[in-house]
Amino acid sequence: MDERIEQAQLLCDRATFGGETDLLPAADRALDAAEADLALTRGRVLHARFLRQRKADEAELAYFARAGELYRSLGDRRGEAEAAFWTAVYHQVVRGDHASALPALHRSRDLATAAGDHRTLSYALRHLGIAAHRSGELADARALLEESTRLRRELAFPEGVAANLVGLAYLAVAQDRPADARALLDEAAALAADAGAGAVLEQVDEARAAL
Repeated sequence: MDERIEQAQLLCDRATFGGETDLLPAADRALDAAEADLALTRGRVLHARFLRQRKADEAELAYFARAGELYRSLGDRRGEAEAAFWTAVYHQVVRGDHASALPALHRSRDLATAAGDHRTLSYALRHLGIAAHRSGELADARALLEESTRLRRELAFPEGVAANLVGLAYLAVAQDRPADARALLDEAAALAADAGAGAVLEQVDEARAAL
């Protein structure tokens, strides 16, 4: 059982049998934190399923919205940054609506920066870069993806680096840098293979075929 639920149960017992009802708000906060984590993870499970099956489930967005609401009420900026990011991903990836994703991506970036959460920040920057690429803002897209990649290298997140390198390869072609594109894809393939990231290897193969 989650330790926060156990804590809430103990506080309930103390309120019930000891009359310490002033402890109940702490029980509420513990349960809200557990519920927020559960909602976020349920949404991520649905998103992972979408990526393989390409069948949208509206519950995904509802889970992320609930997680964001709870994290915000708890003052958990790190959690709120992550929930904002996944909300943006739903709009951008599931619905293909980059414009609607931007406010949540900017909020995720700002919250993650304030919280010192470089992993979530790397995700927000990556998807801001994707949006910039779709808008034809190639220089901005490259800068965003390169900063995301720098953070992921520092975090020892090789599969994340590899995924970014695929995006940078597409940008290199768009900027008439074919040799850079090939080098980026070679590095992406090596990193993905070492990390066992089969889905990223598929992306490398698709990029090579397209480029």
